[in-house]
Amino acid sequence: MNIIKTDIEGVVIIEPRIFKDARGYFFESYNKQVFDEEVAKVDFLQDNESCSTYGVMRGLHFQRPPFAQAKLVRCVKGSVLDVAVDIRKGSPTYGQHVAVELSEDNHRQFFIPRGFAHGFAVLSDIAIFQYKCDNYYHPEADGGISILDASLGINWKIDSSQAILSEKDLKHPLLKDFDSPFEFRMPIKDY
Repeated sequence: MNIIKTDIEGVVIIEPRIFKDARGYFFESYNKQVFDEEVAKVDFLQDNESCSTYGVMRGLHFQRPPFAQAKLVRCVKGSVLDVAVDIRKGSPTYGQHVAVELSEDNHRQFFIPRGFAHGFAVLSDIAIFQYKCDNYYHPEADGGISILDASLGINWKIDSSQAILSEKDLKHPLLKDFDSPFEFRMPIKDY
């Protein structure tokens, strides 16, 4: 497994070691021991899956403390542009983002620590997207910032006229109007 550090501490891209032969392929998608040693000590409690069509944009979501979630995400069918935005008050990278294309072809995974807003845009006809979360979902803790906030500088790789968003996601505030419930702290390696 190859761990790729990004410009934001704690946000990492994971490339599995893939074994291919005439039958197809095999790879280890998660190994707690390796993840704890190489990425962060996280106890994942819930797995989720979504299916979306081209142009669907989901996010930028988070769960407010004490129900904050770290996520390990991957796209098992199709492709998405996946994004994590630092929303930790006092962070030297506050408001900055990391974007990575996740696809059924590259098998990459993306780790998003607590204190980040997360979202993705579907780049293929259909995408099946999986999430591992380290806390249970609590609807009363839902939060978000606008996925269309131009100040974030995210190139979503789809024309905004073709974007499909939920009513809820259309109502999230811009980053400049947002009061984050997260404080920056170091290290973010252990949860």
